[in-house]
Amino acid sequence: MITGQIKNQIDQIWDTFWTGGITNSITILEQMTYLFFMKMLDDQQLQQEQVSQALGIEMSQDAAFSYGTWHNPDTGEDVPLDSLRWHVFKHYDPEKMFRTVSRDAFAYIKHLNSGSDSAYSRFMGSAIFLIQNPRTLVKIVDGIDNLDMNNRDTMGDTYEYILGKMAASGNNGQFRTPRHIIRMMVELMRPTLADTVCDPAMGSAGFIVETAKYIKEHYAKELMNPANDRHFRSTMLHGFDTDQTMLRIGAMNLMLHGIDSPTVAYRDSLSADNTDSDRYKLILANPPFAGSLDYEGVAKSLLTVAKTKKTELLFLSLFLRSLEVGGRCASIVPDGVLTGSTNAHKAIRKAIVEGNRLEAVISMPSGVFQPYSGVSTAILIFTKTNSGGTDKVWFYDMKADGFSLDQKRTEVADNDIPDIISRFHNLQGETGRTRTDQSFLVPLAEIREHDYDLAFNTYKETVREVVRYDAPEVIMERIRRLEEQFLDGMVKLHNLLTSENA
Repeated sequence: MITGQIKNQIDQIWDTFWTGGITNSITILEQMTYLFFMKMLDDQQLQQEQVSQALGIEMSQDAAFSYGTWHNPDTGEDVPLDSLRWHVFKHYDPEKMFRTVSRDAFAYIKHLNSGSDSAYSRFMGSAIFLIQNPRTLVKIVDGIDNLDMNNRDTMGDTYEYILGKMAASGNNGQFRTPRHIIRMMVELMRPTLADTVCDPAMGSAGFIVETAKYIKEHYAKELMNPANDRHFRSTMLHGFDTDQTMLRIGAMNLMLHGIDSPTVAYRDSLSADNTDSDRYKLILANPPFAGSLDYEGVAKSLLTVAKTKKTELLFLSLFLRSLEVGGRCASIVPDGVLTGSTNAHKAIRKAIVEGNRLEAVISMPSGVFQPYSGVSTAILIFTKTNSGGTDKVWFYDMKADGFSLDQKRTEVADNDIPDIISRFHNLQGETGRTRTDQSFLVPLAEIREHDYDLAFNTYKETVREVVRYDAPEVIMERIRRLEEQFLDGMVKLHNLLTSENA
């Protein structure tokens, strides 16, 4: 759990960037990420050196900072590797630190392809160091140096807090799905070590990170098995994005949660370059609802299900293709997916309902994505079968998520999330629910009758209270009596005023 002290430290670092002239939230996070990586590399090697010294063995030649010099291809100069280490340059005077970090240490991590060959280091090619003031850099380095980056749980929470600041700032908030909504979706799907998990539009890797945290919480004993641990760290988690900045941020987020080598890559998931088919056991996603789309480059296999340019429909088609038979999906979709009347909208809904097994539709209030979007959304949960299987679909109308639904998103007592999770994992208990309740089951035949409309309100039964009014003559008599009282009062007031003036 992140403490108030750590929040204050992060806030101070954030403010230092602002006073130093860097005010774009995603730029701040990106620059902090570069410095985090420099410190993590050095902290990791310091630990290795302590172990080597204690055991009396030589350090591995693959260490990030082996002894000697490094040739900086950007400047053509040879640089002592020791000077690039965090615990060394943090003691330099401002000018020397700035020169070392901006010119040499940053270039080193950009060209680092051995030693700590992490998912993060593979996305550094287009990185740019933007801190321009030596004294600003000193303050930021001092602030980061006070953070305990050896505690992965604490550092992971710290990074999520920074991501939250990015969202709350109103800039680039679309990259971050609220953490409690992600956690709800993970708990609804209950991933296991037998799963291969994918987010084809990963952004800051929130779904992958939360899946990793869930596995560590529920399978700690099983992770002591080396084979399980290797699968967990290297082959279980997959994420793709088309934004190099978000890939760096997402990879760092994973590193800080103890996932060093996930399958994270630059990829346009909707393009023909993505050939994933029948591959994943679990997909968790909040794919983009709008934005530019290279329609000519869209994989033809996706268009066979729904011929459309709408990314939210194409991603659903992608999920159906990418899942193996028996694989499950939980995805956030805009309300238009549930009710859209175009042929493409109807086709994708029919493919999920008739060709596979739709299990649940959870409608969420529009304020869930405040302060940066008021879009109304829902969560679709389905299993790929290629042979139907939808019997009854569970609908839930979420009214509260534990936070106010305005721009401030302050914590409140009302929260449907525990109820959603409990009811979803006990659907047999939903059979007695009526259409006036907050959740209920709808049979396949009825969904067919409504042309595969998946809106909660389509099936909700509204109870209207009968209001009885008095007869007109009774109302008229009431008005007459009121008028008499008014006139009587006017007469008394006139008499009072007249007597006082006499």
